[in-house]
Amino acid sequence: MAPRKNFRNQAKKEVKPAAVVNKNGVKVEASVAASGGGFSGTKIFTWFMVLALLGVWSSVAVVWFDLVDYDNVIAERAKEFRFNFSEVLQGKLSAYDADGDGDFDVEDAKVLLGLKERPVSVLLREAKEESAVKEPDDFIPDDSRDEATHPYEDENNAIDMKGELVEKAQPQQTLEESKQYKNQPGSPETKETVQLRYNAEAESVPEPEADVEPEVESVPELEAEFVPELKENAEDQPKDKLKEKAKKKKPKLLNKFEKTIKTEIDAAEKLRKKGKVEEAVRAFETLVLQYPQSPRCRYGKALAEDGLAEKMLSNDMLQKAIGTYKEASELPNATPDLIKATLKKRAERQQFLGRMRGALATLEKLVQIFPEDMALKNDLGVAHLLIGDNNSAKRVYEEVLATAPSDGFAKVHYGFILKSENKIAESIPFLRDGLESGDPGTDDGRFYFHLGDALQRMGDDSAYKWYERGHQRGHFASVWQRSLYNVDGLKAQPWWTPKDTGYMDLVKTLERNWRIIRDEAQSVMDKTTGLFVPEEENLREKGEWGQFTLWQQGKKAGESCRSVPKTCGLLERYPEATGCKRGQIKFSVMQPGTHVWPHTGPTNCRLRMHLGLVIPKTGCKIRCTNDTRAWEEGKVLIFDDSFEHEVWQDADSYRLIFIVDVWHPELTQYQRQTLSPI
Repeated sequence: MAPRKNFRNQAKKEVKPAAVVNKNGVKVEASVAASGGGFSGTKIFTWFMVLALLGVWSSVAVVWFDLVDYDNVIAERAKEFRFNFSEVLQGKLSAYDADGDGDFDVEDAKVLLGLKERPVSVLLREAKEESAVKEPDDFIPDDSRDEATHPYEDENNAIDMKGELVEKAQPQQTLEESKQYKNQPGSPETKETVQLRYNAEAESVPEPEADVEPEVESVPELEAEFVPELKENAEDQPKDKLKEKAKKKKPKLLNKFEKTIKTEIDAAEKLRKKGKVEEAVRAFETLVLQYPQSPRCRYGKALAEDGLAEKMLSNDMLQKAIGTYKEASELPNATPDLIKATLKKRAERQQFLGRMRGALATLEKLVQIFPEDMALKNDLGVAHLLIGDNNSAKRVYEEVLATAPSDGFAKVHYGFILKSENKIAESIPFLRDGLESGDPGTDDGRFYFHLGDALQRMGDDSAYKWYERGHQRGHFASVWQRSLYNVDGLKAQPWWTPKDTGYMDLVKTLERNWRIIRDEAQSVMDKTTGLFVPEEENLREKGEWGQFTLWQQGKKAGESCRSVPKTCGLLERYPEATGCKRGQIKFSVMQPGTHVWPHTGPTNCRLRMHLGLVIPKTGCKIRCTNDTRAWEEGKVLIFDDSFEHEVWQDADSYRLIFIVDVWHPELTQYQRQTLSPI
């Protein structure tokens, strides 16, 4: 094809103004540069090419500006100059044949101008031509987790669709924060606060079938992506284990018949891998119509629908993909590898939509089909944890460890469950051995957190070695600051002054009215009213610690506030406190002889204010990092509870304080609105 500038240069040399067409479609003749008004052989060919190229660009102009009936003009030119216009195009200008019909016409011009989509048949043909050059024997199913866990992922040839819906918001927070291990004794901020989560970062949609768009947070991963193993761990691994990782089995996704249509499948798959998901969906739909009994075509359609759901941020489309995954797995003649890949993908996407029990059923089916696959059993254990069924999860991991006693993934999860049962000493070897294994799925901040916490409770200073390792791996901001649900870049210091926070007005209001607040708190402390409830987070080594909550996760406890109306009235005009979805406002009473283990809060997005109401003269103190302080009646202490802190109450009478959590002052208004509750 001659470049346009060459076409212009050629026109300057060979011709005078060419024939033009007015708005009524009437052709006006142009004079020609020829001796005696005739045509030489060379000039005739030149004329043909000039007119052919003029036809290409004029057809574009015709469609764009709606100038003329293009078909009539072409017919007239062909008749007058006695050549086949389509033959010229076929030989020299085939790149303009956008609709694959062998010529260049108005429809081609529409495609070139973006006014019409290219037919699927043309796209498939081009994809086939390209894929025929260097396409591998088969496609590798997607898997978002570490390659060593799933030998079905090939680094170079893997299907590259991640399979997560992503809504872009602030970079620090993730899209979803709900796939969580349910209430765990021994975990900081459990039940009413953090409820430590498994797939840290997926906001569940309520079951059974609510199609609600995910809450905007930021970058989603359906499953936690793990940092590569510590160098020392990788070097210490047995050579045979490293060889096993190197020899990854390539899955067999095509049955005997599908190998005969591999070129067509590859062509459609190429569209999906290039991100042309709408076209890929249409291409696979065509293949499914042609080959309704092909599991691989159906699986490709599901993957394409999954990718389209991601692009559209559509739960409805994702639900459609989930259904198609099921259809693919149930077709006769599906290979075992395809069944495994399809059902695993279906379970992942069900979990993403919050269909936890549906995902559990899918994984149970997988385990029934592939009982020897320990990775699937491990996934099944996680599914039980996600619905709060720790007992079933425990049984699953006991089965795994009975068969594969060195399975690191099973060990850390089994240790996690033991610690949630307050079996502190028993949990330590499982958590420690699992982390030391370096197995995929073990390098998770929660396991470093719980191992360190268990060691601290046993009086073992090696806890800080594990906290340091967790910090080096990027799970903790520092050895002291070990919260897991954070916004990056926020100012981090253990103790704050009122001026540091910028919440001077709130502090002054609390300190000026501390006696009113104290009197209302004491009025509801009578044990017969049952308004104060024991601390339920298993943070106490010993003693009694009660709390009376007024706001939780930014929501007002109306019944509680009716008992202390003046206190709640004072706080109503401070949204930095009442609107803090990652905190609480509550009274806290601690009886003599109480000790609270060293612990950290779940997030760096809040600061915690303590207003002293009834403070014994001696015996009550709080440590944050390595700085220990005491409360004063009528004064506010402010600290960041994402740093390690510890409390002692060794006085002769109760200690009563008022706790008010506020947003970290550096959070933007948008972040305060969109961060998920804790």
